[in-house]
Amino acid sequence: MILYTLRQLLSILLLPGVVTVLVSWLILRRTGSFHPGRLLTAPWNILLMVVGGLFILAGLTLIISTIALFVRIGKGTLAPWDPTRKLVIRGPYRHVRNPMISGVLAVLLGESLFFASLPLLEFFGFATLLNMIYIPLSEEPGLIKRFGEEYLTYCQHVRRWLPRIKPWQG
Repeated sequence: MILYTLRQLLSILLLPGVVTVLVSWLILRRTGSFHPGRLLTAPWNILLMVVGGLFILAGLTLIISTIALFVRIGKGTLAPWDPTRKLVIRGPYRHVRNPMISGVLAVLLGESLFFASLPLLEFFGFATLLNMIYIPLSEEPGLIKRFGEEYLTYCQHVRRWLPRIKPWQG
């Protein structure tokens, strides 16, 4: 149990943790934009901080809920080197195929708004583009190999990026 918990923590720290915390912190440090809303005057700076905070909160909620599903149902981690043993099609996965990435991107967008940081917004754009290329070319073929027809059926009913309003009941 301790080893399993350590594997989970390592995957969290190395994947969404590095992207949403370490890289963002390095960008803010390098550009000197640690002061929330620094470029705008009230009320716009406050509005940006509130909207950014809401995006961060929504993103963290998605990240935490998907990690919990990976542990409870998938019996694995979010890391490609220690993947889930079972296909997870519960919770937010019934609405969209990539809620973990959606959560990470929501946090990055929220950080760029909260800090009114153009470099963070550029990083958000880069991360979005990278995932739009990586997921269909690398991650999805791996999921097809691991889960076969079950995953293909899931893909027919749940979109990659745009969530379904009504959850898929497959």
